[in-house]
Amino acid sequence: MANLDLHKFGYHNTEVVHNQNGGKTVRKVVIKKGKGYKSISKYHKKKHTGTIRKHLKTCEIKMIKLGKFIPGLFENCKI
Repeated sequence: MANLDLHKFGYHNTEVVHNQNGGKTVRKVVIKKGKGYKSISKYHKKKHTGTIRKHLKTCEIKMIKLGKFIPGLFENCKI
């Protein structure tokens, strides 16, 4: 029954960090119909320099649904 609840769950969040050297880092988490991904995009002086995207694990989706903080969520997303 808990699995059916995850299929209805939807979530999205975007965090933008502006660096002092003219760069920008965008972190995104998107969950649709129980499946989701996390991504990091880097920009330097308005020019896109790279993106990495990874699937979210089921345990991470459950923690996000509960509203819990996940330390090191983006640790394996290095450009």
